[in-house]
Formats: sequence, C-alpha cells, structure tokens
Amino acid sequence: MELSQTSSKKSKLKIDLKDSKYATGRRKKSIAKVWVKKGTGKIYVNGKLYDKYFVSENHKMQVTRPFEIINQSTSYDVRCNVSGGGHTGQAGALVHGISKALIMFDENLKATLKTEKLTTRDSRAVERKKPGRRKARRSFQFSKR
Repeated sequence: MELSQTSSKKSKLKIDLKDSKYATGRRKKSIAKVWVKKGTGKIYVNGKLYDKYFVSENHKMQVTRPFEIINQSTSYDVRCNVSGGGHTGQAGALVHGISKALIMFDENLKATLKTEKLTTRDSRAVERKKPGRRKARRSFQFSKR
C-alpha cells in the first residue's frame, strides 16, 4: 500500500496544453520542443521549474529574456522538453523556441524579437578536429631537443 502512495506522488507534471502554440528551438546539439500558452508566467523544463533545472544565473536570465523584451513576463506559461548538448546549448535552444512560439501568438512581436536576434538559429557549432593536430587548431607540443 505504501508503494502506491509514493508512486502517485512522483507522477508526471500535467499541464493543460489546450490553446497553446508549439515551436522547436535549436542551438548546437540541443533541441527544445516548446509549448507556450496564455497563463501566469510559469516555465517548466523537462517537468521541473526552470529555476531548478538551470543552475547558472546567466542561463536563468537568458531563458526569461524573450518575455522581458516584450514586457509580458507573467502573461505566458511555457512547457518544454529539452534534449542533447549541455546547459548553455539547451538554454539557447529554449530561447529560440519560446521566441518562435510567441510570434505565433502575435505577429507584431516579430520585429521586436528579430532586432534582438532571438528568432534566428545560432548556427555556431564546435569545429571539427583536424588530422595531425591535437584539437581543431591546437598543435601537439613541440620539443626542440
């Protein structure tokens, strides 16, 4: 009987996605599937609040940036699933997805978000390793003697 009580407490987070807009954001190797709807300003990343998921203050500020730019930080609820890459790439992918979904709600926001370069995918990625080198550009240590 105790097992059923503990398993019910660990049930998945349920958020009503009716009347929500979906967008996909990408950065480096990270992919963010984002659902945005009118609400109270809660942001859930992989079932956790974004404050708990992202440890760095820089990443937390980066995620809320699209809402601060349009001055509606408590108008939308966000639920997203992020996979691949590290925390920096995931935060960037989340920002890209949120911006694209907000534009689906209101076309007038496109100019504002585009001037801040939040709607375009950041195409920078890790440079490949070259043969005869230690990394992409770093050479092996040279010894004269």
